[in-house]
Amino acid sequence: MKKIFVNGYGSIGSRITSFLKDDPEISVIGVGKYSPDDDVNLAISRGLNVYVPERKLNDFNNFSISGTIESALDNCDLVIDASPGGYGYKNKKNLYDPKKLSAIYQGGETIVGEEAVSNLLFNSRVNYDLARGKKHVMQGSCNVTGMGRILEPLRSRFGDRLIRFDVTLVRRWADIEQTDKKLTDTIEMTESPHHGDDVKTYFGKDAPLFVRAIKVPTRQMHLHIMDIRFNGIAPKPSEIHEIFTNEFGVATLWTAKGTKDIRDYATNMGFNFTDTNMIHIHANMTVSIGDTVQMMYSDDQTGIVIPENHMLLQAMLFDKSYNEAFLHTESIFKMSEKKHKLEKQFAKKN
Repeated sequence: MKKIFVNGYGSIGSRITSFLKDDPEISVIGVGKYSPDDDVNLAISRGLNVYVPERKLNDFNNFSISGTIESALDNCDLVIDASPGGYGYKNKKNLYDPKKLSAIYQGGETIVGEEAVSNLLFNSRVNYDLARGKKHVMQGSCNVTGMGRILEPLRSRFGDRLIRFDVTLVRRWADIEQTDKKLTDTIEMTESPHHGDDVKTYFGKDAPLFVRAIKVPTRQMHLHIMDIRFNGIAPKPSEIHEIFTNEFGVATLWTAKGTKDIRDYATNMGFNFTDTNMIHIHANMTVSIGDTVQMMYSDDQTGIVIPENHMLLQAMLFDKSYNEAFLHTESIFKMSEKKHKLEKQFAKKN
C-alpha cells in the first residue's frame, strides 16, 4: 500500500481524498491546511489527519491537528499538491525536492519558464505512458483536460483531414462550493489564455488550434464551442457523435437545455460533490456545414480532473499500463455507469 499526502484541502484536495479512501492500494496519511478555517474541522470529521506548516502551528491552537506538514512528508511516497496556483512551485522547491519526493501538481502551475514544476503536462487520453515512473508531473486544468478528451479522439479518427480547430471557452466564475466567491455581473474577457498553449504541449506545438476565453457569472460548469475545419466536406453530426460512443469520460446528451440541468441531475442522483467527472456533448447543437463542424460540450470543471489525478498517480507510483490503470480508476469512479445514466436521462426523443 502506497502512502499519499494531499497538500491542500480546497476544491481539488477535498474531492481527491474522498475517492482515494475507496482505493485499497492507497493510504491517505493526511492533508495539508494553511488557513485555520472551518475546513479543518470538516476534514477531521471525514476521518482525515490534518497537518499544518510548522511556522503556523500557533494559528491552529483551537484545532485538533496531527502535526506539521514537514513531518508528514517524511512518511509518504507521493504528494498530490492541491494548493492555490503558483504555490505548487514554491512547495516543490522548499518541501518536495529537498526530501526527494514525487509530486503531482494541478492546472494553476506551469511547465515552462523558471517556475516550471515539470516538463510534462498530463492527459491520460494522450500521453499516459510518458508519466510512468516520473517524479514530477503537472495535471492539466479542467478546460485543458476537457479539450484533450475531445481533440484526441477526433485526431485518431480523422487524422490529416483536420485543418483547424477554433475553440471559445465560456468559463464558469467559481466552483459550486465557493459560496464566498462573489459572482460579478459582467462577461470578462481573458487576454492570452494559457489553455491553447497548454493543450499544444501534448497535442503538438504546431497544432492548428486557436483558443479564446471569456468568463461568465455562473458556477454551473464550463461550456466549449468548437469549430472543426476539414479538408473537403465535413462529416455529418452523427459521424462525430459515433466517435464518442465508447469514449471514457464523454457523455452524449440530447435534451439538456443548459449546464444546470446536468448539475441538478447529478445532485438528485447523489453523485459525489454533484460531479459527473466528464465531458457532456450537447448533441442537439452539433451542426455540419460545408467544410466545418460546430459542436458544443460542457466541462464538469474541477470534477473532471479528479479521475485524471487518479490515473496519473498509478502511472507514477505503480508503473501500471494504461489498461490496468483505466480499469482500476473505473472501479472507483464508476464512470461508465454515470455516462449510461446521463445519456439515458438526456436521450434523444423520437
